[in-house]
Amino acid sequence: MGKRELRSPAAPAPLGTYSQGLVAGDFVYTSGMGPIDPETGEVVGKDVAEQTRQVLANLAAILAEHGLGLDDVVKSTVHLQDLHDDFAAYDEVYRAHFNEPYPVRTTVGSDLMNILVEIDFVAYKRS
Repeated sequence: MGKRELRSPAAPAPLGTYSQGLVAGDFVYTSGMGPIDPETGEVVGKDVAEQTRQVLANLAAILAEHGLGLDDVVKSTVHLQDLHDDFAAYDEVYRAHFNEPYPVRTTVGSDLMNILVEIDFVAYKRS
């Protein structure tokens, strides 16, 4: 079985040469999503908590295209513009969106383009 693209109008359209998400076997991989309103193309939120909520909504929309939700996420990679100052606020919002067992996660500080947080997921769906 090959790969299949996932695309949701409820998530921001790609701004470059990438897919919002791909299905490969029993796994779904998403691109890194920022806090972009899919209707306006504008950044949502002035702080990392607001931006994290928007990012998670964007990612949830992509997962929903394959019948998945946040409880199906097995791995997340998180980039924070200011890792030291924003980690606690980001983690509080993140924690409210997931149930135990939580996905494995890598969180790093990154130089982001005019946003405070970017997240990508790997999700699992048994076929």
